[in-house]
Amino acid sequence: MYSIKVEANFSSAHNLRGYKGKCEELHGHNWKIELAITKNKLDKLGMVADFRLVKDRLNMVLEKLDHKYLNNIPYFKKVNPTSENIAKYIYDCLKRQVPGVKSVTVWESENSSATYYNE
Repeated sequence: MYSIKVEANFSSAHNLRGYKGKCEELHGHNWKIELAITKNKLDKLGMVADFRLVKDRLNMVLEKLDHKYLNNIPYFKKVNPTSENIAKYIYDCLKRQVPGVKSVTVWESENSSATYYNE
């Protein structure tokens, strides 16, 4: 089994609906995203995937989130914009575009992250 990871960043604001505490108020993060791709075999060039292509696809998804109030994005009007749900949103956007997507990890701070993967 082979795996590669790419990282990217975006900034946005959100507030958590139904949460009692500081995070119920409007606040922002400089999010770090880690995308993992896994495959059983390498391609004819000896790669899991082209890093440039994977980064381009990830950045296309993150452009929709960057410098936005996440609660106003249609998906997050129905789903609370937690780190866990942001990871799933990014995963779902990429799973058809990038073969072998294994997981998406969303870091909301240096010490806190959430990962979504589908077994």
